[in-house]
Amino acid sequence: MNDFEQRLQKAIDRGRRIGRQRAEAEAKAALSEAELRALHTQYRLELCDYLESCLQKLQGHLPGFRFETILSDRGWGAAVSREDFRSRSGSSSTNLYSRLELLIRPLSPYAVLDLAAKAAVRDRELFNRNFYQPLGEVDIETFRETIDRWIVEFAEAYAARTA
Repeated sequence: MNDFEQRLQKAIDRGRRIGRQRAEAEAKAALSEAELRALHTQYRLELCDYLESCLQKLQGHLPGFRFETILSDRGWGAAVSREDFRSRSGSSSTNLYSRLELLIRPLSPYAVLDLAAKAAVRDRELFNRNFYQPLGEVDIETFRETIDRWIVEFAEAYAARTA
């Protein structure tokens, strides 16, 4: 083998070695399916406790709301809701429905932690939102701040429309 062929073969061998090392590093960095499920469960439990606590505090500040825990195929979380009866002289009476629902959605193929919120005040949709982060990059404090912000926004809108 001449000099060029030796250098060529060494370059190919180095390239293959670098490729294998990179693949091994990526495999170590990627979370396994079981690790993703465990992380999702850990975050879900922590955030469900937090959002339940916050919604119960909201219920304490706005009497008449009913609290409910949600465990369904749509996710885990909680909601507060109430119906207000409005009677008009000379016309029919109506019930005005208000609700705030916060859910942690089930683990999806996209491997994200997904917080979903729906809010309606007196039969009008206030918001329908999602906030998510990849499971390997979750900042739990950002989720808590988001929950706080959405609950405060709902409380303000409800108070403004019922005053």
